[in-house]
Amino acid sequence: MNLSPKFFAKILLFGEYGVIRDAMALSIPYTNFSGVLCFPDGKADPSQEASTESLVRFTTYLEELESQGILIADLDLAGLRADLARGLYFDSSIPQGYGVGSSGAMVAALYARYARNPMPLDQANDPEKLQAMKAEMAQMEGFFHGRSSGMDPTICYLQLPLLLRSAQDIGTVSMPDLPLNGRGGVFLLNSGGPGETQPMVQIFMDKLKEEGFRRLMTEQFKSYNDACVAAFLEGKTDVLLRELKKLSGLVLANFGPMIPSDYHNLWQKGIDTNAYYLKLCGSGGGGYILGFAPDLEQAQAELDPHRMDVVLRF
Repeated sequence: MNLSPKFFAKILLFGEYGVIRDAMALSIPYTNFSGVLCFPDGKADPSQEASTESLVRFTTYLEELESQGILIADLDLAGLRADLARGLYFDSSIPQGYGVGSSGAMVAALYARYARNPMPLDQANDPEKLQAMKAEMAQMEGFFHGRSSGMDPTICYLQLPLLLRSAQDIGTVSMPDLPLNGRGGVFLLNSGGPGETQPMVQIFMDKLKEEGFRRLMTEQFKSYNDACVAAFLEGKTDVLLRELKKLSGLVLANFGPMIPSDYHNLWQKGIDTNAYYLKLCGSGGGGYILGFAPDLEQAQAELDPHRMDVVLRF
């Protein structure tokens, strides 16, 4: 028995880590994966039981925040507890640790079901309400990652492209008019194993203690990243690819621990051949790697035997 609608995965096209340093971020829904809150039909199987146990730990975290008087969201935790006693679980096809919003979709589903006054979807263009919901979800998702911007669960809840212009400026945005059969496009590469967000974020936060790295993030990373966002939304593919090459090179040179070691040479190959440009999908360390290519067929030939999953074309 389903207790919620489907909540789809997301892909952060731009803004990984930069969002912590006030760079722009652009995230889109990814409908290939989804999750839904359910009760088991009969006796729960081991995977359902594992999901329930995970939700129990999450609920305990929320209850502790509530007992301290610091839980931002107004949640019916007693109702959630009662449903967990009946075997509530999150039935999800979203791979965990792959950077496509597995925890974000779960938080969105729980918020939609148990928030006493969830934000109506028709108010998605209200900046104040959107910012308030993002803060609530950031605190909730902090259980999984230690630190969260709240952007993942927000886009999973809204199921609309979301643009973060700055920490205090977030809103829905229209996608450019992209051709369905364009030669170029955006794709995912499966690195072969999950990554862990919290250790990767900790590495990044430690690096921010270095003045040179802070300057790099504030000046170069933000400049390349924000130029990519603007070019993408304006449909300027040539500008997008030019700025992506810079961004891809900067990430390879400065985010080594976040890139699986087997992919460093493949990452550099794209920059050298201009056949594709790779970037982090989420926090990195494993999971998916995001790619952009002017010609998807040529990129696939260069990446062989790695298989590309095309997200969209341009």
